[in-house]
Amino acid sequence: MMKIKYLIMVLFALSFQVVSACPVCEKQQPKITQGLTHGAGPQSNWDWVIIAIITAVTVLTFIYSLKYLIKPGEKNNDHIKQSILSN
Repeated sequence: MMKIKYLIMVLFALSFQVVSACPVCEKQQPKITQGLTHGAGPQSNWDWVIIAIITAVTVLTFIYSLKYLIKPGEKNNDHIKQSILSN
């Protein structure tokens, strides 16, 4: 049990370092993304369009995956989705 707690603490500490941007990259980012990502950030308005499209696809995918996981629409009790819902 103690090993799991230590592992979780180490993973949490490492994930914070990966998620936060370094000071050099932070200066290159636009104000909206400062401190979030590494690199130069979006260079033109087309980059923002691409980011918006990718975000919309990701959100829709997440919504539909939850929808079909919660209400699979499959009535057969042997279907694999029912085994997930029964746990």
